[in-house]
Amino acid sequence: MTGTYGTTGTNANLEEPKMADYLQITVADYIATVVMNRQPVNAQDTKFREELIAAFDGFSDRDDVRVVILTGFGKMFSAGADMKARPTGDTPGEYWAFNRYVREMFNSIHECAKPVICACNGPALGAGFGLVAACDIILASDNAVMGMPEIDIGLMGGATMMQQFFGRSRARRMFFTGWRVPAEELYRTGVIECCVPLEQLMPEAMKLATEIASKSPLAMRYAKQSMNVTMHMPPRDAYRFEQGMTVALSKSEDGKEARAAFIEKRKPNWKGR
Repeated sequence: MTGTYGTTGTNANLEEPKMADYLQITVADYIATVVMNRQPVNAQDTKFREELIAAFDGFSDRDDVRVVILTGFGKMFSAGADMKARPTGDTPGEYWAFNRYVREMFNSIHECAKPVICACNGPALGAGFGLVAACDIILASDNAVMGMPEIDIGLMGGATMMQQFFGRSRARRMFFTGWRVPAEELYRTGVIECCVPLEQLMPEAMKLATEIASKSPLAMRYAKQSMNVTMHMPPRDAYRFEQGMTVALSKSEDGKEARAAFIEKRKPNWKGR
């Protein structure tokens, strides 16, 4: 399976497309779409993780990308780690290296300078749910389920992510039983932004991505940084940090252009600086 990494649309550049084995990546109108395509279930091995890390690290530096959509091919988001590719533990350091790749895959998405929309198009289990949790905004199709079934396969992991998304009782029920929660229930409880038929998922994601891409790229970079940093800070320190970001943005060209466009009742012309 071979996917292309290229750029199309009104903001296209002339770079040669790069090849990826498990990802199909396109960029158009400042929106990068990443389709995971390691059939049949997008099971994650080291190469899969390396490609995701490289892609999201690259997005942080690309001026032609303002927002990213992450989804899977067909009706599967990701069933999690490839059990056949897990280390045996016979070689010293093997597990530590393996776990580092897993962490950095999630971190590359969470720390990407651009907002990441998850269009969860099917089951997202274990490390598959980890990918969902690393994204900024989550949309799902009505065939999607999410869960951490590690308890059933002799593994452990995901408690930290689950406790960020669910209350105490729900997180522990899911973690202790491996319960796969339907998208409809996740939408009902406010965990995800929508639950729609599969054919409507990408149009919904693209609509949201288009709205985000219309904002100042500099302001959006500051906005994501503010969200990521303040979530780990006490409220007093967090608000101080946000105020500092506001001052920096207000002194930028985009900040001045935003105020001018508002007063003059016109669309802003963003410079990204």
